[in-house]
Amino acid sequence: MEEITSQLKDFLQYIALNFIKEPKLAELRVGHPEDKKVNFRLILTQPDVATLIGRQGFTASTIRSMLKAAAEREGVKVNLRIHSHDEERQYTAALEAREME
Repeated sequence: MEEITSQLKDFLQYIALNFIKEPKLAELRVGHPEDKKVNFRLILTQPDVATLIGRQGFTASTIRSMLKAAAEREGVKVNLRIHSHDEERQYTAALEAREME
């Protein structure tokens, strides 16, 4: 599972970094791979989020489709979330608040 996760990560980085203007500010986080499932979070500047999502979400949808096709060959399910640094801070704060309950 570790090898396919690494391959999917490299694939996603290659695609995403060629679309955006601020690749040095991009972060790709990998959730703890579970049994045949991998979650990716791509954190970008707000303008890069808009660029990567594209008009009506077509660019992001295409990237997700390609990532899913690559993962399915290995029998793995994959999920990709794309958001800004601000949205990531809010997401992380919400997770931490839930853990404290």
